[in-house]
Amino acid sequence: MKLAWKKKNNKRPITTISHLPFEEEDTDEPRESASDHNSTAASHQLAESFEAQGIKFAEVGKYHEALGKWEAAITLMPERATLHEQKAQVLLEIGETWKSITAATRATQLEPSWSEAWVTLGRAQLNFGEPDSAIESFDTALAIKADCVEAKEDRQTALHLVKKRKQLHTAGVSVSENRYVVGDQNKP
Repeated sequence: MKLAWKKKNNKRPITTISHLPFEEEDTDEPRESASDHNSTAASHQLAESFEAQGIKFAEVGKYHEALGKWEAAITLMPERATLHEQKAQVLLEIGETWKSITAATRATQLEPSWSEAWVTLGRAQLNFGEPDSAIESFDTALAIKADCVEAKEDRQTALHLVKKRKQLHTAGVSVSENRYVVGDQNKP
């Protein structure tokens, strides 16, 4: 049995819509009506509900479901840094590293003094193969919260990778020269 969505005619004449931008010319300041305030409060409450649902999904490993809930919450509250940071963590879990960098960067833009957002950004950068950028992010996290164990440990991992890279370069090992190329006749 196929269910069809029935579209209702909910159109209202334009004269019944209040607070149109061209109605009042005497002031430049926007006015917030009681209905606007109630709508904002309802959106905030709905976003918090989506965030809580996303947390529950993430805790049991349902990362795609968590991501969907957090994206819905971000639509309602785009300036909430925790939503972007949580989204970044889940994107890392599902292997969407570049998107994770984007989400974590947004979290650090919204809350530049939040060390956890910088740690998440550093982890995303590390997973993307950018240990130098990751070190900068971990340093920022440590400047904010000097006793952040995660930032210290992850910074050490990034430093180790940078050291390994330098060792390879000084040993004359070139990443491009030592790879087997499909179709290369000179290689076994």
